[in-house]
Amino acid sequence: MSERETMEYDVIVVGAGPAGLSFAIRLKQLTPDTTVCVIEKASTVGAQILSGAVIEPQPLDELLPGWRDNPPPICVPAGEDEFWLLSKTGGRKMMVPPGLKNHGNFIVSLGAMCAWLAPQAEALGVDVFPGFAAADTIYNADGSVAGVRIGDMGVARDGSHKPGYTEGIDIKAKVTVLAEGARGSLTKQLIKRFKLDSGSDPQGYSIGIKELWQLPAGRVTPGKIMHSFGWPADSHTYGGSFLYHLDNDQVALGYVSGLDYSDPNYQPWEAFQQWKNHPMMQPLLDGGTILSAGARAIVTGGYQSLPKVEMPGALLVGDTAGLLNVPKVKGTHQAIRSGMLAAEHLANNDLNAAGFDATLRGSAVMAELKKVRNIKPAFKKGLWIGMLNAAWETVTGGASPWTLKNKPDWSSLHKLGAQEEPKRDYLQRTLAPRDRLAGVYFAATEHDEDQPVHLQVADTSICIDRCTTEYGNPCTRFCPASVYEIVDDDAGKRLQINAANCVHCKTCDIKDPYQIITWVTPEGGSGPNYQNM
Repeated sequence: MSERETMEYDVIVVGAGPAGLSFAIRLKQLTPDTTVCVIEKASTVGAQILSGAVIEPQPLDELLPGWRDNPPPICVPAGEDEFWLLSKTGGRKMMVPPGLKNHGNFIVSLGAMCAWLAPQAEALGVDVFPGFAAADTIYNADGSVAGVRIGDMGVARDGSHKPGYTEGIDIKAKVTVLAEGARGSLTKQLIKRFKLDSGSDPQGYSIGIKELWQLPAGRVTPGKIMHSFGWPADSHTYGGSFLYHLDNDQVALGYVSGLDYSDPNYQPWEAFQQWKNHPMMQPLLDGGTILSAGARAIVTGGYQSLPKVEMPGALLVGDTAGLLNVPKVKGTHQAIRSGMLAAEHLANNDLNAAGFDATLRGSAVMAELKKVRNIKPAFKKGLWIGMLNAAWETVTGGASPWTLKNKPDWSSLHKLGAQEEPKRDYLQRTLAPRDRLAGVYFAATEHDEDQPVHLQVADTSICIDRCTTEYGNPCTRFCPASVYEIVDDDAGKRLQINAANCVHCKTCDIKDPYQIITWVTPEGGSGPNYQNM
């Protein structure tokens, strides 16, 4: 068997998001002779980046001091803030929490911003390679991380090689920087291998589902920012919305559902569509058209769920580490700051990852997370207790002597009939899309039908023999793209995986109550192709 082709760099970065690109830019600013490579599984940089997104600009000011003279293509100064508690038929305007006061911030498309950052990294000498999925980690003889293996191209669903087959290369480096975003597939393996989570709580997640709309002229107030909570979530389900007014009569809107919800019948995608049809939202959107749509997991475990962020030969930054500030609904500034911090650490330590965990924990990144560590966990006790606790933690600056615990999201589902189901009290919907499959169209997701299924279910008999009766197959409801389907035909009842629909949100890997679903990277370039998300 022939040796795989190998490329060598001083540093390889997995993921061309804000953390990975900021790291690469900062490292080249500090040590121009260091060779740096960034690989990205999407077909183009930014094509699989999805976020709200309102950003705090201070870290970007430090990274690229002149950026405001040449801003990303979508960059709207934040204007008026609104915060609403919704009922089914109306809402009450509330005082805006301190973390959601956005004066001085900017509304951006994070995908467009990353596409804008990439050429600035390249101008400094960084090699940026989109369309290459890091399928596995490679190791040195001493067990330290040696780099990554790019997935093979041209493999058929049955494992055979198609005419265009190309073996993936090994990219070796002194340091591997994992910047994969939430629930990174390599990061998941490395956390287990190096027991990086032995001193922390299980990580927590939410699913964010977003759409970009073009509206009739005159409805949009560029810079206006609105967040809401309450309906359509019941009082024991963590959920809330965002609505950001952009230029050119466009709005970005979305709904975030905590994946610690307990009702197996809950559908995050349907909750989002219900919110769009609320009497306060529907008139704004009526007559508009969807330009793009998608979904992604958001890391929301916070301070107590942060794993150790270094291991021999590698380190974690950004959402891969779990640095999002939940009450602010913001993580980009934390991602950029952590990437810069990692670059500075390596520049000062001869490209040695050792000590980065202490560096990060002693930084402003962690100080910010510590102040808000108890806010989201308290909502597990219900909406009103969560709100009272949030007020207390805000007033005290997070100085409470306690730290609330996080449990794995998959463990929170109760079995069918185990407790009274909440009344959803949903509306008749009129706005597009009519169903999840129609929504997949707006994600422009593409997978070769004849490639190995990248959603690996360890034992599909569990899906039929146990899950049907215990939980009612919640994968058919929590997936926002109708990937999972229970089919009952002449061959009997079975799980059908429509992998070509997948938008790479990773919800199934997180929420499956038996933890038998593993999301792995499909062929490089596959997946959603978001436009300005």
